[in-house]
Amino acid sequence: MKKIVLSLFQPVMLAVIVLFWAFAPAPLTHNPWTVIVATSLVTAIVVALEFVSERHVSWRTNGREFATDLFYTILAATVIAELVKKLADEPLASAKHALGISTLWVMHLPFIVQVALMVFLIEFFQYWMHRAMHNSFLWWTHAPHHHITQLNAMKGAVGNPIELFLVTISLVALFDVPESAVFCALTILTLVSSCAHANVRFDPPRWYSYVWTTIESHSKHHSATYEDTRCNYANSLILIDHVFGTFRDGESEIVGQDERKRLSIWQQFTFPLRPLIATIKARQASSASVSG
Repeated sequence: MKKIVLSLFQPVMLAVIVLFWAFAPAPLTHNPWTVIVATSLVTAIVVALEFVSERHVSWRTNGREFATDLFYTILAATVIAELVKKLADEPLASAKHALGISTLWVMHLPFIVQVALMVFLIEFFQYWMHRAMHNSFLWWTHAPHHHITQLNAMKGAVGNPIELFLVTISLVALFDVPESAVFCALTILTLVSSCAHANVRFDPPRWYSYVWTTIESHSKHHSATYEDTRCNYANSLILIDHVFGTFRDGESEIVGQDERKRLSIWQQFTFPLRPLIATIKARQASSASVSG
């Protein structure tokens, strides 16, 4: 019975989420608090499963890990979300209005198609931003996320605030779409991301693993060597990796960069400043050497 549950949990939960947002009363589906409750409940369920069917003993959470993960989850849902709203979503919406861009045709699409469009828009931008972080100077903002030495349900939110801001930006604000479709998409992405980081012995159907990111493909992305991390960039929609040739099969229990050194919250926050700090120290050492 446990094997069946762990095999069908993710596709069944996807169906439940879509049905809820499609048929729940309008006062619920258009209330921002509903999506907060829904995403929190989904995350809590996946966290609970880590105690039911553990995937790796080495990923077993403890009080410090849980507290850190919870801190970042709350940070992402509050401060980061508000910054994205003020610095990205609202300017995009204003530009859309000023340029007279209209996408009212989206409002006439079937609900499931609207949700699929929102998921794709969010994931497509996130894919290219994430890929850029692994192949440019932006790595300094993303590297802290790869210093985590175990995967757990809330680990998707752990990282430097600059990175969290950048990967949360999307083009959704350019489209006229019902709030319920956006909220449904966000709930789906929370489910998939939580499961893709969870220490749970999930075994979803093959079709699911081809479309959605799983713990297998995402743990491969968190491999201990930098070169091995340059694959499986999609946070939730792994289909995009298949399309652009960046998908790699496999799984990795050993995760974490730089000799798997765990970073504190302060070290995560200041990590992008390391090149600047190193430059300053080198100049100070050079000056001291000349003076000596």
